[in-house]
Amino acid sequence: MWLMRQAGRYLPEYRALRAEKGGFLALATDPQAAAEVTVQPIRRFGFDGAILFSDILMVPWALGQNLSFGAGEGPRLAPALVDHALNALQSVPERLEPVYATVAGVKAQLPPQTSFLGFAGSPWTVATYMVAGQGSKDQGETRRFAYADPQGFGAIIDAIVEMTIDYLAGQVANGVEAVQLFDSWAGSLSPAQFERWVIAPNAAIVEGFRARCPGVPVIGFPKGAGGKLPAYARETEVDAVGLDETVDPVWADTSLPQGLPVQGNLDPLALIAGGEALDGAVDRILAAFTERPHIFNLGHGILPDTPIAHVERLIARVRNQA
Repeated sequence: MWLMRQAGRYLPEYRALRAEKGGFLALATDPQAAAEVTVQPIRRFGFDGAILFSDILMVPWALGQNLSFGAGEGPRLAPALVDHALNALQSVPERLEPVYATVAGVKAQLPPQTSFLGFAGSPWTVATYMVAGQGSKDQGETRRFAYADPQGFGAIIDAIVEMTIDYLAGQVANGVEAVQLFDSWAGSLSPAQFERWVIAPNAAIVEGFRARCPGVPVIGFPKGAGGKLPAYARETEVDAVGLDETVDPVWADTSLPQGLPVQGNLDPLALIAGGEALDGAVDRILAAFTERPHIFNLGHGILPDTPIAHVERLIARVRNQA
């Protein structure tokens, strides 16, 4: 088991280090500090996997957009591609070097029994930020762009695919043992658009990455995919599928390819609630996946107001100690 965003704001030691560094980007691009954040939850909880501390927007930053994180505003990318052409950007792949240095630093510190996971954002989700210049609730600008100019939007997707393969291969070269593709906004697309902008690009990444890094597992996490999950699993050929908290684990077990490992899918709010709500949710998930490989995880990232004691209870419950 491990938890998405396990290296983050719910930990007092993380909050102290972030305050010292003065901002997210400064923290994420300081290899020593980012490595420390990555190992903090391993040191405290002994999770089975460590997830690299970084951000999905490192790829657009490496593609030449300017990246900033304003207090209380979330990330900003400039220039926004809704008004500017992709070919006006100049790639700066060396911006990824601090991430590779972080990976090497983490690898040197991890216990041998702890798996080390790298990650990248999936092309659709990354493109929504690149086009709009920021996050949005319905990804409307990017969806309109994709309908109105599929060739131009396809060029953005292709650039993300190419850079992401290089980025993940660089992480592996420096020590990660598996990778996860986060498609946080996959649920905003119609079925045909999902096929074109989620399944096809992720399949291209998996194929290209496997050619560079044979044998390294890929976890695909298309949040919000719902009934499109079986097609995603079959057509991308990922090694495991992450399930968000809205997916019925019993349905997933009967609908996904037999033997395919799954990851998830505890509601982060059940973890905050704790007590019987947490115990019952954990038990239902564990019972659903007794016949297939299962990585216990949340259905999305751990929330900042999650009590440490509830994480401890979760770990004990999953490991049959509570």
